[in-house]
Amino acid sequence: MAKQIARHDINDTLYIFKQDNSERWYARFVLFNTWYCKSTKKKDKDEAIAMAHRIFLDHEIRIETNTLVQSKRFRYVAERVIEKLERELNVTSPEKPKERIPETLIDFIESQEGNKNTEKKFRHDYSLALRKYHIPYFDRTYVTSIDQDAIKQFDLWREKQFGRTPASSTLKTHNAALNLVFKEAIEHKWMIPIQVPVLSSKGKSGTRRAAFSEEEYDAVIDGIYESERNAHTEKTRQIRELLYDYCEIAVNTGIRPGTEMESITWGDIELKAQGSKAQFFINVRKGKTTKHTGTRKIVCKKDVIGAISRLRERFPHRTPSQKLFRLANGETTPQLGKAFEKVLQNNNLKTHSDVPRTLYSLRHTYITWQLLAGTSMDVIAKQCGTSVAMIEQHYSHVRPEMFADELSGVTFDKTKPKPVSNKTLERRAKSAERDEKRFKEWAAEYKKRGCI
Repeated sequence: MAKQIARHDINDTLYIFKQDNSERWYARFVLFNTWYCKSTKKKDKDEAIAMAHRIFLDHEIRIETNTLVQSKRFRYVAERVIEKLERELNVTSPEKPKERIPETLIDFIESQEGNKNTEKKFRHDYSLALRKYHIPYFDRTYVTSIDQDAIKQFDLWREKQFGRTPASSTLKTHNAALNLVFKEAIEHKWMIPIQVPVLSSKGKSGTRRAAFSEEEYDAVIDGIYESERNAHTEKTRQIRELLYDYCEIAVNTGIRPGTEMESITWGDIELKAQGSKAQFFINVRKGKTTKHTGTRKIVCKKDVIGAISRLRERFPHRTPSQKLFRLANGETTPQLGKAFEKVLQNNNLKTHSDVPRTLYSLRHTYITWQLLAGTSMDVIAKQCGTSVAMIEQHYSHVRPEMFADELSGVTFDKTKPKPVSNKTLERRAKSAERDEKRFKEWAAEYKKRGCI
């Protein structure tokens, strides 16, 4: 603990002193029965006395005008805000008592977003932004020292961390989090409203998501098949074989490539069969939104049957806990993205309108195709674990095409189906018989060992 090594009394209410851990003098004084201590930042005694008088006078004026603040460091205030946010995040947990953060804070959050159903997500995003960006940068800076210049420097630092200009939506989230800190400081008189800097949310606008047309997707699938046939090693062939099935399931479910897809196990696939017809469901248990929404049950389009059938043949000894997408030796692979990118490059499909395509474009393709088929945005949002607002923002270009008849005033005659030959009818009957037998076997296996 620091010890006082020198003291000089200026008058009955003001004196300066020096401690053994600093060469500079401190001023200590009393105003309205409250003692204050401030550094003069001066090493010379006479200069310290003069500065002590100025500090005393400044505090006296601030007290009389009710503008006196005892500022706190940014980390301290931000961590108080995070604590309140996280306490509210846990309010619905049965293991913890119900505690609410101050109404003023709730009102502020609601005024920022206006949607009570998404409060939890916003609270989590605010905490994350403060921990990852604001606290590391401002740290021990006093909140009263964060002015426009400090914000500009922070903006430049944040861009370096992102490696790009953040999107406007990201900046709005960051600004809301930072405003919570300033609001907390104002409520405790650690700063005054006039000291709050202006925050800008002018960032990179959201871009249209790159999807595939049906013809382009067919070209991609054909390209993957060809690349599998021309593989130079067995492991490369297996990666491309797995990529084929990965794409077929992704584009027919809308599941997010990455964690959501790669976390699927055999036990997550469910089957509901009736004769030669079957519906498939996949339980998404891990991914971008599951922490907030829990497990999401996906309804698969019927075209997943081929991929599931091929995967079953490759893994006859599968168990419910085993990952769906793995190589013959049981290992997963991080090479699917690179293999997909190579196929796109070989088929001149790497970009569309200057927007790069990746495995994630399969999800965008699913959403686009569903919109064109007339599926409501609300249904798509629930299926894909996103919001209607997000779909409207990134897929609004699809909507006019959905209402081509109404907008043009022209309705084309529906083409009459061609008569079906007896040979085709026989083939369909055999196919239905095969499917009925197959689905019965799959349902029996699911009942017996927990996976189809």
